[in-house]
Amino acid sequence: MLVLNRRPGEAIVIDGGIRVVVLSCDRRGTRLGIEAPKETGILREELVQQVASENQRAAAAGEHTLAWAAQLPLRREASGGGGGAPPE
Repeated sequence: MLVLNRRPGEAIVIDGGIRVVVLSCDRRGTRLGIEAPKETGILREELVQQVASENQRAAAAGEHTLAWAAQLPLRREASGGGGGAPPE
């Protein structure tokens, strides 16, 4: 990890296209401005972690649902002359 000291108004450039500017610093924290190409996604880390956690929860629920569905008895369709149109 690279650790830098920057004052408000000072910036760093990452990979030639992403510019991070220190906007202000006070007791509440540091405000940063980020300039990047439109095709570059920028997300707060806590949102990335929340999405990953939700995806893991959904995957676990999906496995549970599949196991539950496998235990259900299958209904057999009535064969021949049962009325209704044939499936397409």
